[in-house]
Amino acid sequence: MDPVTLSSIMNVMKEFLPPYTSVAVADSEKFIYYQPSKLVDLRIRPGEPYKAGSGAAKAITERHEISEYIDSDVYGIPYYAVSVPLFNDAQVVGAVTTIFPAKPSPIAANFFTVKSEDCWYPVAYENIVYLEAENRKTKVQSVSGEGYHKMNLTELEFMLPNDYFIRVHRSYIVNVKHIEEIQPDSHSTFLLVMKDRTKIPVSQTYASSFRKALNF
Repeated sequence: MDPVTLSSIMNVMKEFLPPYTSVAVADSEKFIYYQPSKLVDLRIRPGEPYKAGSGAAKAITERHEISEYIDSDVYGIPYYAVSVPLFNDAQVVGAVTTIFPAKPSPIAANFFTVKSEDCWYPVAYENIVYLEAENRKTKVQSVSGEGYHKMNLTELEFMLPNDYFIRVHRSYIVNVKHIEEIQPDSHSTFLLVMKDRTKIPVSQTYASSFRKALNF
């Protein structure tokens, strides 16, 4: 494929991907396109061969989609790859790989550390009510109080477990286990009443995925 055409197609595809996603396209021997994100950059250069053990190498060799954690031994940092092989008839001619930041280790799987005044506190996921974007940081509201985390909502959205948390607005992520009511609001959206009586809007951008996640 012509490099200009490929670049144009991938620029359109990026509109459908989360902003923290890096994208790489390889032919049967080397990378021909790479676009890093702000959260994960493998420093791939178009024209260089893909490395053994990478997402692209596995998809091309195994001839099927792979979705797995890739160790830091391959590109210097750990990452999570979803790689799909490209076929011309029955022949594998390359692969498209979406690259995500590595999920947190299992050690930190059940709590979140926030700063309040001059101290840091671990807060169990089940006790977090919602997260709110505030002055380039994130306010974390828990059942016992509030604190702040230096990461923004987009970064935290990927890190937090999907069985607890869902993005409902550009400025909010909520813990679904702390939703008391879902009220209809204007423009086919919703207003959430949390168990602490905080009211949080579901924006039109997230309304469809919110309904799908909660099965209604």
